[in-house]
Parts: sequence; structure tokens; C-alpha cells
Amino acid sequence: MNAEHLALCSSAEWAETVRRWIIPWVLDGVDLGDDVLEVGPGPGLTTDVLRTLTGRLTAVEVDRDLADALAGRLAGSNVEVVSADATATGLPAGRFSAAVCLTMLHHVPTAERQDALFAEVRRVLRPGGLFVGEDSLDSPDFRTLHHDDVCVPIAPAELAGRLAAVGFADVEVEVNEFAVRFRARRSAGGEPRQD
Repeated sequence: MNAEHLALCSSAEWAETVRRWIIPWVLDGVDLGDDVLEVGPGPGLTTDVLRTLTGRLTAVEVDRDLADALAGRLAGSNVEVVSADATATGLPAGRFSAAVCLTMLHHVPTAERQDALFAEVRRVLRPGGLFVGEDSLDSPDFRTLHHDDVCVPIAPAELAGRLAAVGFADVEVEVNEFAVRFRARRSAGGEPRQD
């Protein structure tokens, strides 16, 4: 993440956007349950809100410095921070009641790695567990913010099929002016389809 982007994602303005707009839209009508996984918290402004909505939150962050800072800041809370690649977390299969990823999928370097992340989230969810999230829509301003960054935007029209391909069911995808929101459940049985 470039310095300008990291500063934005650590700002009071972004914290307000997360609290007021992003999380309410993503979680409208959603019960996360008792043991939640957050994928890619970055500086942790999303974590600050999510930890108030569940008894236990595990945040998986690939950037060691960001993970260490978040772990230090939230030591003694209901949050465990794991420094790991979200495509291979090392977390137990079938553990989590829900998983959340907020405005981070475009930082995964390829569509194939994004699909691997989806498969890993499915693996660690309980049968029937919920996967919810959102990501920004592609635009010239979005690309400018990501100069010298990894930036692989999610194509909303393809997202439902990609989630279904790794074994999610009841997939819903919705787009607003700025972002795409998704919701999906880990299918109760069976393995992902093979295309």
C-alpha cells in the first residue's frame, strides 16, 4: 500500500466512513454470530467496529508491521491478530460463524489468488457460516489512489459465480454508486464444484 493510501486508511475520515456507511451497509440485517474472522484489517479501523459486534474476533493481516501494530493496540481485548496470508491462514477448519472482508480484495494480486482467498474463507467457516464483504468499484480516481500499489478490482458481474465455484451458496451481490457488496453462506455439505 502506498503511503498516501495507508494514510487515508488510517485517518479519522476513513474511520467515520467505515462506521457510518460501509459497515452498516454490509451488515444490514446480518447476525455475525459468536466467532468472527476479519480478512485484511489493515490499520484496523474496521476491526474497531467489528469487535463490538461479536464475542470473539480474529483478524488475519498479511502485512507483519500492520498486524503487529494492531495486535499491540488491541492487546487484552476480544481480538486475536494473526499475521498470515489469507489464502492459507493455518486456522482450524470449520471454526468461524462468519467472515468479513472490507475494502481489501483489490489488494490481492490476481483473480486466482482472490479465488484462493474465497476458498480458504469457506474452509474455515462452519457449515452454514456467513461470508460478507464489500470492495470499491473500479474508477479512474480509484486507480489514481492505488498508483504503485497492487490493484485488482473485483468485477461485480463475475463475483457470484466465483463464490459459488468454491462452494458458497445463497450468494447475493449488490452494487451501489461506490462499491460492491456480497453475502454468501458456506454450503452445508459437499465440495466445491470443479469446472
